[in-house]
Amino acid sequence: MSFRLLAVASLVVCLSACGTNRGPVPAHKLESIELQHRIRGDQKAVKRYRRNTRAILTYLETRTDLLDVAADETLTRGQREVLWRTWERFLDNYLALESVRRYHAHYWLVQDGKLRDHSFIVGYAAFVAQYAAALRWIEFASLHPDLDIVLNEPVPEIGLPAGSYDRFKLRYLNVGIATQFVALDSVDKSRGRPGCFGLRRGLELDTELLWQMGKGEGIRMTMDNAGAVIRKAGFRAYFPVQAGVSEWMGDTKVHRQGSSLITPEQVAEVASQLLPGDILLERREWYLSNIGLPGYWPHAALYIGTPEERREYFANDLAVAQWLADNGAEGKDLDALLHKLYPKQHAGHLKPDSEGHTHSVIEAISEGVSHTSLEHSAGCDSLAVLRPRVTKVQRAQAIRMAFHYTGRPYDFDFDNRTDAALVCTELVAKAYEGTADVPGISFPVTTVMDHKVTPANLIVKEFDHNYGTPAQQYDLVLFIDGFERKGEAIISTLPAFRESWKRPKWHVITQDRPEE
Repeated sequence: MSFRLLAVASLVVCLSACGTNRGPVPAHKLESIELQHRIRGDQKAVKRYRRNTRAILTYLETRTDLLDVAADETLTRGQREVLWRTWERFLDNYLALESVRRYHAHYWLVQDGKLRDHSFIVGYAAFVAQYAAALRWIEFASLHPDLDIVLNEPVPEIGLPAGSYDRFKLRYLNVGIATQFVALDSVDKSRGRPGCFGLRRGLELDTELLWQMGKGEGIRMTMDNAGAVIRKAGFRAYFPVQAGVSEWMGDTKVHRQGSSLITPEQVAEVASQLLPGDILLERREWYLSNIGLPGYWPHAALYIGTPEERREYFANDLAVAQWLADNGAEGKDLDALLHKLYPKQHAGHLKPDSEGHTHSVIEAISEGVSHTSLEHSAGCDSLAVLRPRVTKVQRAQAIRMAFHYTGRPYDFDFDNRTDAALVCTELVAKAYEGTADVPGISFPVTTVMDHKVTPANLIVKEFDHNYGTPAQQYDLVLFIDGFERKGEAIISTLPAFRESWKRPKWHVITQDRPEE
């Protein structure tokens, strides 16, 4: 049979839950308002990660050089790296959809009829988004035999062993998944094909593609027992990955809601050690926002301090005073310059947040480049503070540039080529980019899907490789390492921080607390 006729199914592999035994509260046990919030979050997640997988596949299809290899030739090192990185990013988004799909596996247990329909649609949309994307990927890869070899290499960053691509194909190239797909489509039809916050259009496009690719005897099945099929398999078919890996994914936080491993007391201690211009590296567990960001460290932010801290830190520095004068500041106060150049942003910075905390951080988050409090930003699960080896003028210039970018949207395309929208590390890198008059910091850059990006994890990798050499650009101020199983975060060591970039994203699942 042809690929298109075979591409209709899944190996049903249900893995055990996370070793912490603290999985997300099931949908049917949530209060109505909580379930509404979860469904809205998951709806956004499905749309975002469906869009991401389609963009990845579109990019892959433009790389005809990966296919224009003679039968007696092999892929070059550069081609292999492009393919491996694209595969890794595809799987990252694929597993994100897997998480949503699994969460809504038991939608029929939700008591409220409307919420039950919405839970079904979110899970079904995630299912068909995965299915359609998988078929497109497999079809592309089938055009060149060398691609199978590359794709079967291990992807430790997201917990996949060697040979995972063969298992991936097994999931989608056998007849079992046709039963699930037609069953779910039947249930969707019986419910009148309800909408759910804009998911319907994408769902229809994906199901149309699946029906087109699955025409033939492989898809002609009688689905009189659709309900029984769904209860047996439903959304639960699971791509083979280390047990528990999908449990840390969720567009809304699925574990420890409302709390972080780093305590307010620890944040207060951090505050006493910071200087304006320090760089914060942060990790929050159990968030789908970590998806698409390579490596263990997903986030970076710039500590700018409070007006009082800036006045004290920059006071009596002649180089800063001259820099301020050269830039038209009245007096010798950095805040005077910030207010003059960016009055709206500076005014917003001076207002406390909703909890009364002072804004002292600028970071690019999903809402855009924003002023946040240290209590909010550093209230995460693991935190490191890097102190750039730069002058006070360079720090003042970095703070000024961070104000310049405040208000710009978050760059969900992760494209450093434009300043119109920024991601977290891009904001920090551009703040310290330097000018003709003020030198900057060199940040590591890698290429993902032809986009130049600076992952936070790569900053730590570079720190590790350059430590103790003339190329070292930072000093480590502190490293607070979160330990999920113990429910705490502890002050850790320089060697541990230097090794942290090697951790997989799912480190939280297998991590052991060190002996004291």
